[in-house]
Amino acid sequence: MTSNVISLDSANVLSTSLECILYGFSVLMFIGTVRALTYNLCRMQDINRPIFVVAILLFVTSTAHVVVDIFRAEEGLVKYRDTFPGGPAGFFGDITQKSYATKHAICLLQTLLADGVVIYRCFVVWPCVWVIVVPSLLWCGSVVTGVGVNYYIAQASSSTVIFAKPLAQWITAFVILTIINNVLSSGLLAYRIWVIDRNSSTIRATKSTMMPIIRVLIDAAVLYSATLITTLICFLYSNNGQIIFLDMAVPIMAITFYMVLIRIAIARQTRSHLSTSTAPSRTPSEMEQGKLRPF
Repeated sequence: MTSNVISLDSANVLSTSLECILYGFSVLMFIGTVRALTYNLCRMQDINRPIFVVAILLFVTSTAHVVVDIFRAEEGLVKYRDTFPGGPAGFFGDITQKSYATKHAICLLQTLLADGVVIYRCFVVWPCVWVIVVPSLLWCGSVVTGVGVNYYIAQASSSTVIFAKPLAQWITAFVILTIINNVLSSGLLAYRIWVIDRNSSTIRATKSTMMPIIRVLIDAAVLYSATLITTLICFLYSNNGQIIFLDMAVPIMAITFYMVLIRIAIARQTRSHLSTSTAPSRTPSEMEQGKLRPF
């Protein structure tokens, strides 16, 4: 079913503009994340290096994606505007362009990285490794379908459109697996933290809870999932609006990662201030919260 209420050139202009705005927010949040990870740390050895590396990788991939999109906009609207068959709409619809394959490869890498981080967070807070088996299998499925998408893009001809089979089937499978994985992993993570908080509420030495962290985890999952679901709906209806939401999803992935880390850093500082003021003994609650450090 085709319902293109927006042209390809208009969709790309709008998607690049919105992506740049969201990228600006992600840059500010990246700076906040770096400060949160390095705040009050006297030695480099004290920095949570895996999460620090992930934060940098998300920043690099989101930067690379927005650069490629700006480059494509300049080529389609300026450089090849009068020479490319079909004009700007023809250029943006040609999936054989190297820049097109590049931006989708970057999007794949960032998606796998973001999903992998959520699974890692589940591994950190759950005492049983079997909990992450299903999310890990879903992640492997995303790897397979993502590679399949990029393979068919590389093999496509100039007449191939993004909504044509089997490419459309691989894209649909990839997005669905990503949505399921994000909802499942985020739900398991939020539930585990809620159980820890509930079990320790009666013996907690301070009034601080982990509910703010749970709320920000849910907010991040809803924001990311809503973007992907909207992208999937537009894609299933062969609507060019999917370009807008797909490009927006790249900085949103980074934003959701940063917002969780910043909120955890705020919670740590609050607990540190309360413990300094009241000087309590180490409680089971704080021992459980220690598991959040590698987030």
